[in-house]
Amino acid sequence: MPTAATTSWYARSGKRLLDALVAAPALLLVLPVVAVLAPLLAWQNGGQWLFRQPRPGRHGRLFTFYKLQTMTDQRDAQGQLLPDADRLTHLGRWVRATSLDELPQLWNVLRGDISLVGPRPLLAQYLPLYSPEQARRHEVRPGITGWAQINGRNAISWEQKFALDVWYVDNLSFGLDMRILLRTVGRVLGAHDIAAPGQATMEAFRGSAASRSPETPS
Repeated sequence: MPTAATTSWYARSGKRLLDALVAAPALLLVLPVVAVLAPLLAWQNGGQWLFRQPRPGRHGRLFTFYKLQTMTDQRDAQGQLLPDADRLTHLGRWVRATSLDELPQLWNVLRGDISLVGPRPLLAQYLPLYSPEQARRHEVRPGITGWAQINGRNAISWEQKFALDVWYVDNLSFGLDMRILLRTVGRVLGAHDIAAPGQATMEAFRGSAASRSPETPS
């Protein structure tokens, strides 16, 4: 059921206006940075510099998500991708630490796929794993940054992250978005919580206790 926060004027119209006003000039400003990084990343990643993947947006509708590619496509003898830590290049590690890999998502913002602020768009295969409460994160457009990103990012558990996402949905406002954007700058400059403890990135979500049926194995 829609909340007062998601039916406010800001949620319906103002947020999209803010996205367009910020993303358009920002994209022009970062194009030179992308132009420098693209050939360097392509050199380390076997010719690939732009990562594309279907991700669920608002109401779970899929869109093409863009990032700078920071990992190779190296596979083992069985054709399975190697662990993230083995595929992450030296340049890719730095690009991730500085969050420069997120720059192409400004194009997603301009297209209306995502917002500047909102729950992060995750993998499509996670959709059936969410509990009904966790799935509420899809009541709004996903974002480049969000409430969970400034409150732990990849250093907190999936359950904590989803609880923060739903809190954002219930409390969405212009003031909250401004607070998140300002705090994001500090998090990026400090390179905080880029990876989960002991992981190169973030461990895959396999479903929480709240989202499993009694017959589902753990």
